[in-house]
Formats: sequence, structure tokens, C-alpha cells
Amino acid sequence: MVKVETIASANVSVSSSSRVSAHTHITGLGLDENGDAIVPMVGNEQAATMNTSGLVGQTAAREALGIVSDLVHSQRLAGRALLLVGPPGTGKTALAMGLAQEIGSHQSNKLPFCAMVASQVFSREVKKTEVIMEHFRKAIGLRIQERKEVYEGEVTELTVEETEDPLGGYGRTISHVILGLKTAKGSKTLKLDPTIHDSLSKEGVAVGDVIYIEANSGAVKRVGRSDSFATEFDLEAEEYVPIPKGDVHKQKTVIQDVTLHDLDMANAHPSSGSSSSGQRDVASLLKSMGKPKKTEITDKLRGEINKIVEQYINQGIAELVPGVLFVDEVHMLDMECFTYLNRSLESPIAPIVVFATNRGVTTIRGTEPNNIKAPHGIPIDVLDRMLIVPTLPYSVQEMIAICQIRAKTENLNLSDDAFRLLGAIGQKTSLRYAIQLLTPANIIAETQGRSQILPDDVSQVDDLFMDGKASAKFLLSNESVGFMS
Repeated sequence: MVKVETIASANVSVSSSSRVSAHTHITGLGLDENGDAIVPMVGNEQAATMNTSGLVGQTAAREALGIVSDLVHSQRLAGRALLLVGPPGTGKTALAMGLAQEIGSHQSNKLPFCAMVASQVFSREVKKTEVIMEHFRKAIGLRIQERKEVYEGEVTELTVEETEDPLGGYGRTISHVILGLKTAKGSKTLKLDPTIHDSLSKEGVAVGDVIYIEANSGAVKRVGRSDSFATEFDLEAEEYVPIPKGDVHKQKTVIQDVTLHDLDMANAHPSSGSSSSGQRDVASLLKSMGKPKKTEITDKLRGEINKIVEQYINQGIAELVPGVLFVDEVHMLDMECFTYLNRSLESPIAPIVVFATNRGVTTIRGTEPNNIKAPHGIPIDVLDRMLIVPTLPYSVQEMIAICQIRAKTENLNLSDDAFRLLGAIGQKTSLRYAIQLLTPANIIAETQGRSQILPDDVSQVDDLFMDGKASAKFLLSNESVGFMS
């Protein structure tokens, strides 16, 4: 028997195992069992070890989104809108990502989450309203539950019966397939149509495999090799599964989660296999989702899909699962988009929409030449439909805590003085700029043969680079004459 030992590598980097992005450290909203925000003790290593799900500060906003998460899972907030407002760099997108993680953490009740930036609606190829509706329907799920007749068991016999080719010649053709299936309760021999032989061959089914066959469609699925054929080798090329329990012929419940956009794309090019009555079963709807094509989806088609979905819901076959649509930089939308949003939010199958913006009183796009101004660049009638959650600027201690979490995520080692200097730089410039200095400072430390980042390294990269505020101040000063004209 071959002995296999696993040896841990001494030089395992974060970048080799997983890619670190701007919000990799966000794993939830950081709430306790009572729905209160967990507040770490900032200023030491405890900030990076407490289970805050990567979020620091913004306690009121986190607790508000925690209530929203509960309402979404209870499906009591569909068709509502939420607005996150605050200065740049105050964690609006991070809070939306935390809400998405919080919603997705319920394994028994997973909900769709779709994110977009408002500037995506501007395209020469697709209408603005089409882009909005497409993302709306990506955020609305449909949980389809079907009871199917299946034959399941371990293959005990697989015989292909051939006969003379009816067209003549020397060839022979398959007349039928004899398949023996065995479970813990009994066994059965099946006589199958020759067309199923192709599915059996494609799955590589052999005697001793555990398979199941759908009675209505003839689809074959190879589950694995029966564990009665398992050996004592440490390394096995096969996946061994236990022999199924119950009868060979049984009723099985199959649950599939799709979005309304998936159904739209699947039916944009109707297959020739649809019935003459115009109704299609769930299997044919899902089967046509395999090869989506770029096409214009009309309101008439979406209306027909909605009728079919409503029919499935009334029959108890499917359940509508409204999710969350996150729209960042909502002030980029124009008057036409806001008017369409008003109508879309009133739809009976609408998700909860979370908007985010960093603008105050500004001009509503699309109102030229009058240039009508409104809070956050959103018309008042749309703003009245929203629950507004403000985000506040971070304190120095909170910036230090966030830098500690990011340093741990990026596997960086900083001294306490370096963290304090980063907090001071973030207070003077912005949190985004302070976090961006982490990796360059690490490179400076490595070139000097050190694994720990010191305040001198942070000061050196701060002198090399310029933040947005410093750049604007320089351009407004007399020193910039002739620099950019």
C-alpha cells in the first residue's frame, strides 16, 4: 500500500491561494445575535481578531441593514427602496457587500443579489430602461420544486441488444438496452429505448456504478462508483457512494433555483419542442437556458413569462424569491431612468433595491436646460419611496482598526507606530489613500531586508505619491503655473 504524506509549504502567500480585492475582508454586517453591531476595542491587535465581519464603525447603518436583511428573508420588503448616503470613502459599497454576505449566509433560504453601477445604463446598443429591467429581473429568483419519477440504483447488468439494420447492408442497429438496477431494498430489470444508450455512453456508465434515470425525459446521471467496489488504496481515481435505499422506482423531489432573467433569455429564442397549446413544462424552460444569446427582450415576452411564473406559483410548483438589487452612484441616472424606476418598484414582482450616492443637493440629469436640483440628484417623488441610511466619516481610531483588518487580510506586518501614522494620514487625506499605501510600504520594507513595516516606510511612500486633495490643492496654487495648462 502506498504511503502518502502531506507536507505543508513554508512559503505560502495570500496571493497564491486567493486574490485579495478591495472588499475581500467583508464577510457580513458584524452583528451579534441580538442584531446589535459588534464594536471592537480599537488601538491594538484585538481590532483585527474580533468577529466584526470586516466592518468597523457605522454601527447605526449596520444595525439598520441587519433589520433589512431580516425583512428580506421574511419577504416583507419586496418593492421597497433603500438609500445609502454619505461622503466618499465611508463604506457604502462595503455595507452593501456586507448585506449581500448576510443574505447569502442563510443556506436554507439563499436569495439572489445583483450589483450594478448607474453608469452602466448608458449604452449605444441597449436602451437604458432595458438595462434597468434586466438587472431587476436578475435580482428576482424562482425556486422551482418538482416531483419526478426516477429509477435509481447500482448497475448490475448492462446489455445492448442489436438487430439487423432495417435499411439493409452489413450494419447492425441497437434495438433496446437491458439495464439491471439494485438498491438496498430490491432490484429491477429495465428495458430501455435505444436513444438512452447514447446518454449511458456519454456518462461512461458501467456495471457497479450508481446512476439515476429520469422517467419522463430519459436523462441519465452517474452519481459514482458503488462503495462495495472500494479498495484499501490511499489514492482512488473514483468517487465511491453508498448504494441507494428504498425502491428502484421512486418519486424524487428536485429543487432548482433560477432568476427571471434566466427564463427571459431561455425563451427569447423559443425551441421547436414547445407544445402546440403554447404551454411549456418546467423541464423545457430550464433545458433551453443552456445557450443564452444576446437579443432584445420585449415587454410582451416578459409579460408572457410572468403569466407562466404566476401559473406555476398558483399550482404550487414554484416559489417567487425576491432578492436585492444594489445600484451604486445612483445620481448618474437621468430623469427617464427615475421615471421607469417608479413604475418598476410598483410591480408585484419587484426586489428590494439598495441605492448608494455620495452627492448632496445636485442637478438631476436629464432636466436640461432648467437644471432642476434635488437632494442626492434624485427626484422628490422617487426619494419619498426610500428609507435613507446615512454613513458618517470615520474617526482616527476607526481608520486604524480598518487598516489593521486590511493588513491581516493582505498578510502584512506593521508596527503600532506605523498604524498610528496611517490613521493620521487617513484623517488628513482619505481612508482609501491610507489603505493604498500598505502594499507600497511593504515593498519598501522588503527592499531593506525587513518583514515589518515601520513608520519610516509609510512616510517614504507618502512622499512619493499624492492623494486627490493634495493634487487639487497643488493645481490651485501658484506653483502649478505651466504644469497643466
